[in-house]
Amino acid sequence: MQCFDVTDLRAKAKQRMPRMVFDALDGAAGEETASRRNLTAFKEVCLQGRVLVNVEERSLKTRFHDKEWQMPFGVAPMGMCNLFWPGADEVLARASKHYGFPLGVSTMSSTSLEDMLEQSDGNAWFQLYAGESDELTQGLVSRAAAAGYDTLILTADVPALAPRRRDQKNGFSVPFRMTPRQFVDFCLHPRWALTTLMNGKPRPCNVRPSGDTAASGDGQAGFRRESGRGRFDWEFFSRLRSQWPRRLVLKGVMSPQDAKTAADAGADAVYVSNHGGRQLDSAPAAISVLPKVREAVGADFPLIFDSGVRSGEDIARALASGADFVMVGRPVLYALGAGGQLGFETLLKFLTSELSTVMAQLGCRSIHELNHKVRVP
Repeated sequence: MQCFDVTDLRAKAKQRMPRMVFDALDGAAGEETASRRNLTAFKEVCLQGRVLVNVEERSLKTRFHDKEWQMPFGVAPMGMCNLFWPGADEVLARASKHYGFPLGVSTMSSTSLEDMLEQSDGNAWFQLYAGESDELTQGLVSRAAAAGYDTLILTADVPALAPRRRDQKNGFSVPFRMTPRQFVDFCLHPRWALTTLMNGKPRPCNVRPSGDTAASGDGQAGFRRESGRGRFDWEFFSRLRSQWPRRLVLKGVMSPQDAKTAADAGADAVYVSNHGGRQLDSAPAAISVLPKVREAVGADFPLIFDSGVRSGEDIARALASGADFVMVGRPVLYALGAGGQLGFETLLKFLTSELSTVMAQLGCRSIHELNHKVRVP
């Protein structure tokens, strides 16, 4: 592929995808200020290089949650990946098994949580959106436990779904409804349209969205993507902690105080994220909050990070700012949209090569040497 960074992959994905589909991926909340702020803030993070250090042998392997991973980053949980390129979920699951990284599986994934865990050979983490129905929520938790997931990620930063103006203008909704304008848009992107048609209409497979009587899943009904989740509080988290016997991660934390509360309440890790700028447009950049969260929870408490990562150097910046592990979101779907499996493998090559090169320039032979130590104050 004639792509040399994430910017190239994004441009190619934009060319190949219908506008409505690309905007659903690329867009963010409000005026998209928080999304841009995430990217800008990364550029302000400086790392201290060292010289005359023997860095000929470098390793990207790291240990996190009692497991050795081949790299210090994975794929963030994202819903409806098969919408952006048919078969995307399966590509990611197979890659997580082959390359040795964790894969976040969304409540809104377009392949069942059971299949994703099996295809990833156990490398998947399940991300939970608590729904309007306690029965539905408990059903998802029970399914994840029965399937054998060792990590449950509770996303807590969606008390109300923020409007995304591009989606509103394009008429994007889940379940999807075709309009004449969208039909024309799809016809102008025949490769995407024909491949999607051959693979079947993408839809959430873990829940049945309200109004989609044809959805597969397990028969649960009434999950509304746009529904409010404002009633979920620390008491709910405590109940979930008592019900879930394995690792529990709280995602969407942007407050040092919340991070400390989560640690005290029994979270096994805190996931620092502003949802890629797709929720609160006035949110600070996630990378700017990360060092403060690290200070609040102490040196040894596990921290995961996403939001704004676009390169291997950004991964190094996040690790140096306090993260123990990094998850990559939008760039993964840009890569899949740009070239399917080849696109994703191209992205993986970018990220690992860049990260290894940055480690050499910083005088680091291992990820442990990079963690928390080389950021310029």
